[in-house]
Amino acid sequence: MRLIDEQYTKTPFYGVSRMTAYLRSQGYQINHKRVERLMKRMGIQAIYPKPRLSKPHPESIIFPYFLEGLDIKT
Repeated sequence: MRLIDEQYTKTPFYGVSRMTAYLRSQGYQINHKRVERLMKRMGIQAIYPKPRLSKPHPESIIFPYFLEGLDIKT
């Protein structure tokens, strides 16, 4: 857990699979399931863009597109 915490402090974008690869490169025989369990127990997870970040606010005004349906020839 100490090694996971140290590496997470350096690289907070490492997920379970990258953290497992890092620990294996350090000489530990560890399973991705164990790393996932330990990271969950420590309350840490990879930092990455979460879904639906650009969802518009419900009260925002939606302006109509006036050129839709016009037959414009170039």
